[in-house]
Amino acid sequence: MTIPVLWVSGPPGVGKTAVAWEVYGRLTRAGAAPAYVDVDQLGMCYPAPSRDPERHRLKARNVASLGPNFAAAGARCLIVSGVVDSERGPELDQLGVSQVIVGRLRVDPGALRARLGRRTGSTVQPDAAVDEAARQDRSTYADWCVDTTGLSIAEAVGRVMAEVGDWPPAGLDRRGSPPRDSAADGELLWVSGTTGVGKSSVGFGVYRRLVRSGATAAYVDVDQVGFCSTAPRDHVLRARNLAALWHNFHAAGARLAVAVGPVATRVEARRYEQALPRTTFTWCRLHVGDDELTRRILSRQDGGGWAQPGDPLRDQPIERLLEVADRAIADAQALERHAVGVRIDVDDLAIDAAADAVLERTRWPQ
Repeated sequence: MTIPVLWVSGPPGVGKTAVAWEVYGRLTRAGAAPAYVDVDQLGMCYPAPSRDPERHRLKARNVASLGPNFAAAGARCLIVSGVVDSERGPELDQLGVSQVIVGRLRVDPGALRARLGRRTGSTVQPDAAVDEAARQDRSTYADWCVDTTGLSIAEAVGRVMAEVGDWPPAGLDRRGSPPRDSAADGELLWVSGTTGVGKSSVGFGVYRRLVRSGATAAYVDVDQVGFCSTAPRDHVLRARNLAALWHNFHAAGARLAVAVGPVATRVEARRYEQALPRTTFTWCRLHVGDDELTRRILSRQDGGGWAQPGDPLRDQPIERLLEVADRAIADAQALERHAVGVRIDVDDLAIDAAADAVLERTRWPQ
């Protein structure tokens, strides 16, 4: 790892992602050149190894693998958010970096239950989250702790920034030499499509089918490993990060992977294929009509669809979402012209049915 790390931890529902994402935004605006990753996005590889049942070590290795790529893209620091072991905290021995600050967010049990109750589509059980919060309150792994009870996101971020102080530290050698492209073999299904079409939800549905079948498989949302203030929407960075994750997932036993993300042209697709030269790619793109696409994008205003860090549609005014829908329709037309992968129409399909259609049309895995 070649850049300093700020790790924001805490129990489910405490606000880790929202706070860390806003810290990323503030540091970006301040010119600190941060990168950001939600560590929970880095552990989607099942079944878990017997020696790492919660995949904490795998997640930490993946953070370590992404660090040099972010540094090579110009990032000066890395912000990480996500659940950690309630006693040990992050698996720091896997990071290979001494410049790491580990913080913890907490919230009173009643407030935690209320927050989880307001979440749409959450699978987190309130009792389990409260128990986890209690274990973390007894822990000593964190360098600092911020109580977010009764605080807005902005107020919580202000307290976190006060705890962090003058960060990232100056004078460190942050130059990064990206690792070589992955030599891992296997099969990868890429689900693409325009904004709002349902790539993440459907792709994750396909992934769950693989896991239920008994296969060791991995899932990567490529957008979620591309948050770098110095290289936004950079397919080179994302391809390197995908290759780094696939290397570690492959070492954990995976030979099948589902990736989702926007790929508009064969040139862009080739970038990823070159980063994983021994992996067989199957490409497909989801498509819906203009009216259905607009409806799906408007539904994201109140949390409809797949909740993710950096969601540009959540809590946006109708006028803004209609502008996004117009651009998404234009992008969908461009995707049709380039025709990367098999087109799959999912207008009238629920997520499970759409996942079945993807597997049927692509005949994947081979």
